[in-house]
Amino acid sequence: MDRTRGFTLFELIAAVAIAAILAAVATQSYVRYASRSRRTDAHHMLMTIASSEERWYATYNRYTDDPGKLGYATPTLSPHGYYEATVTVTDDDGQAFIATAIPIKQQAGDACGTLSIDNAGHKTPAKSDAAANANGNCW
Repeated sequence: MDRTRGFTLFELIAAVAIAAILAAVATQSYVRYASRSRRTDAHHMLMTIASSEERWYATYNRYTDDPGKLGYATPTLSPHGYYEATVTVTDDDGQAFIATAIPIKQQAGDACGTLSIDNAGHKTPAKSDAAANANGNCW
């Protein structure tokens, strides 16, 4: 008796289940990778703000909390629009600042949350903060 060749229903279901598991793993990996790559938008913006603040300080001997004076429009958005920045002068003499990047749009659920840098170059969240760096190094 000649048997017809082909796939059984069980083989087809097994292949579809394996493909679904692989797709689920790949999707989660992609989401984490995309989130980390969008985080560079904040890094670029914060480092540019810090550099601009240092140039402002060299000229006026104080930092400014006005992003317009540093060349940014209001609201201060990162180049690709995933973060919004704020700049705060932390003392009355204008001798210290903190620049903060707040995630918006697709980046709003990022594990790193708000990133910041100050006049001394301290970045938060710090690399040692395991809870904030759950999906990779924030900086």
